[in-house]
Amino acid sequence: MEPYTVKPDTVNDAVHIPQEAFDWYDEYAHGDIDRRTFLTRLASLSVAGLTVSAIGSALIPDYAKAEQVSFNDPAIKATYEVFSSPDGHGEGGGYFVQPTKLPKSGVAPCVLVVHENRGLNPYIKDVARRLAMNGYVAFAPDALFPLGGYPGNDDDGRAMQKSLDRNKIEQDMIAAATWLKTHDISSGKLGVVGFCFGGYITNYLAAVIPDKVDAAVPFYGTPANASVIDNVKGPILIHFAQNDKRVNATWPDYERVLKKNDANYEAFVYDSAQHGFHNDSTSRYSPKHAELAWQRTINFFARHLA
Repeated sequence: MEPYTVKPDTVNDAVHIPQEAFDWYDEYAHGDIDRRTFLTRLASLSVAGLTVSAIGSALIPDYAKAEQVSFNDPAIKATYEVFSSPDGHGEGGGYFVQPTKLPKSGVAPCVLVVHENRGLNPYIKDVARRLAMNGYVAFAPDALFPLGGYPGNDDDGRAMQKSLDRNKIEQDMIAAATWLKTHDISSGKLGVVGFCFGGYITNYLAAVIPDKVDAAVPFYGTPANASVIDNVKGPILIHFAQNDKRVNATWPDYERVLKKNDANYEAFVYDSAQHGFHNDSTSRYSPKHAELAWQRTINFFARHLA
């Protein structure tokens, strides 16, 4: 099977977006301001030739543009699966993708893919398919499963995820990781990759089940809380965007802990990149940085999950 990497795209690349707009979108996407406030702020920008609608449309995800691997690709098989989560919401579910041709052993290393703060959207499903194209068994759990799953739009998804008990979501993710690691076609090697909120969950799983996570890759995620952060031993590969003040402010303290504990870690900051630079459905997407970060991720998993 040919390895798959993110290919450069041109999502809204003709639209030059001021940094303030990216910063405001980050506040909006994380629930710090509502949609009306976000659009009102955009209206205050004086950008030649650009309307509020044009800037807003460029920033808000258009998932139709993000598909890199078709769900009908004959090299993979995708299904929806349910798992038990007695310490979480009782039951969880998500998107399970496997290569159609497994090794002769019948098993392959597995990777848990964790979404942002708005449920299992099409971009995250596509990331799971990309991993399957690289020979991994991938599973993307949906935190919104107890409420019927991702609703089809990010605003509702964000509100739904915010309404759920954070501790129960975390327990669901632990249960998903355990379910995947022990799956019949899993080699027993488990990687985790997550984005934004999923980056936090990746850091969290590396701290609370370090004996089960063989390789962790958080993209622009905050660290686990102080009560468990000392447990992170790695291997862990951490991706940061340079223009991401909120997440980057947490890194110095996190790195001190990792150094103190002699953890196995690597960290990269991508120059001029925005929070969410790997998500190819918005103008925050940076093809150059996304491809480099993804190739580093695939190489990292190859080293530690073989």
